[in-house]
Amino acid sequence: MNRTWWKETVVYQVYWRSFFDSDGDGYGDLEGVIQKLDYIQDLGAGVIWLNPCYESPDVDNGYDISDYYSVMEKAGDMNTLERLIRETHRRGMKLMMDVVLNHTSDQHPWFIDARSSKQSKYRDYYIWRDKPNNWRSYFTPSAWEFDEATEQYYFHSFAVQQPDLNWDNPELRQEMYRMLRFWLDKGVDGFRLDAIALLAKQENFPDSDEPENLSYLTNNPKLHDYLREMNEEVFSKYDIFTVGEAGFTTPEQGLLYVDERRRELNTIFHFQVLDEMPTWDLRRFQTIQTNWYETLKGRGWNSQFLNNHDHTRLVTRYGDDTRYRAESAKAFATMIHTLPGVPYIYQGEEIGMTGVRFDSIDDYHDVAMKNKYYEEVGKGHDPKDVFESLVKLSRDNSRTPMQWSSALNAGFSTGTPWIKVNPNYTSVNVEEDLKRPDSIYRYYQALIRLRKQYGVIVYGDFATIPYSDADVYVYTRRLGTERILVIVNFSLYEKRLAPIAEIALDKAQLLIGNYPEVAQPDTFRPFEARVYHLA
Repeated sequence: MNRTWWKETVVYQVYWRSFFDSDGDGYGDLEGVIQKLDYIQDLGAGVIWLNPCYESPDVDNGYDISDYYSVMEKAGDMNTLERLIRETHRRGMKLMMDVVLNHTSDQHPWFIDARSSKQSKYRDYYIWRDKPNNWRSYFTPSAWEFDEATEQYYFHSFAVQQPDLNWDNPELRQEMYRMLRFWLDKGVDGFRLDAIALLAKQENFPDSDEPENLSYLTNNPKLHDYLREMNEEVFSKYDIFTVGEAGFTTPEQGLLYVDERRRELNTIFHFQVLDEMPTWDLRRFQTIQTNWYETLKGRGWNSQFLNNHDHTRLVTRYGDDTRYRAESAKAFATMIHTLPGVPYIYQGEEIGMTGVRFDSIDDYHDVAMKNKYYEEVGKGHDPKDVFESLVKLSRDNSRTPMQWSSALNAGFSTGTPWIKVNPNYTSVNVEEDLKRPDSIYRYYQALIRLRKQYGVIVYGDFATIPYSDADVYVYTRRLGTERILVIVNFSLYEKRLAPIAEIALDKAQLLIGNYPEVAQPDTFRPFEARVYHLA
């Protein structure tokens, strides 16, 4: 398998509206990102993933695009974005933009024209039917919305205000390729392709026997035809990095996206871990990890992450966000950065930011959560019970403002933040974390340096060493004669390990560990992680 720059990088995700507000309007912005580029560079990240900043009514936080060629006022303007690209490159990093190809905003000129008449030249850019089927969307009970002006239903996989594009239309596809080239010619270094698995639809839209199972929205025939065409016409012409968000995707399906011989995408985001594990289950995680590795081995590349703007922060969901917050943050980081695939860091993860609990549904902005809440309450369910069922996995858990300091609004904004700040910002913040020589941020720096130093962590074969304790993960990476061993205790309790595959830990070279010293090599404290060199 070829060695490339993007396989060796670490990606830092910037959810800009919650990152840093430079002008006091309560929203993070592109100028704020520029002002914090040194912070990201010092961490060691090689690529910045920037969430959508295109013109948008902002119904779904920028994932409802009304103009692919301009920048929304909340974020800044085109001059600022171009400066962000230059400043990122000047620091030796690359910028990956988030782009939505599955749908637009209902305020996009194409859709406004399309819904004005059945004879509109843009009518076939979208999907229309006389009668709806029984499919749900991700955000609403039906994937269809009736349009009174033309007396037909249009299809939307997400919010009503996000009509799906018709990728069967070759003119539409050329419009999208033109747009992608526009951004690449501006110097963007790649794309995170939102909801890419949804581009192709099932022919004739048959009713589903299980409408609650939304897998019928993804991985349908023609999808890979579109991706190969996209690669041939756009991606193959540039030295870039592409990652596709692909929900409800098995390892076998995932290989179709990233097999280097097929020439579609570089990497994939699959959500099998996050979809199947509402809480931490190491044995389930091991199985998922091994299945994906064995399926992609030698043919394609994976991604490693356990939180992002759509999923609750990992120390709250999978670790311990109270007594062992720092230790669990470092333990999961150790694993993510030593497993095969490209590691992703979601802003604030590197200081152990936690999920949040607001008092009322009115304090939440997550459109998916709010729609589900009102749907269930409308069915007669108790509002308190519904609220409790949605709070833990609300997307707003990861969207609260970046906690820079203990100053007002966590140093994020001098104005009123668009979403409330997590109350724990007075103790959990960048300024406080960096005061400590053993800070979480500095541990992330060390992990990234380690990954750059040892090619075995990037390109080495992966193998799990079976271990009887369901809280202890043991695995190796091997490249030629070089080998590293990773051991992580994912529990709140101290563990004394039995001998591991005839490996003498007291003789091995400890490369990194998340406790300051190792008194007894065979004893692992709560959430203790170590990486050994065995060559």
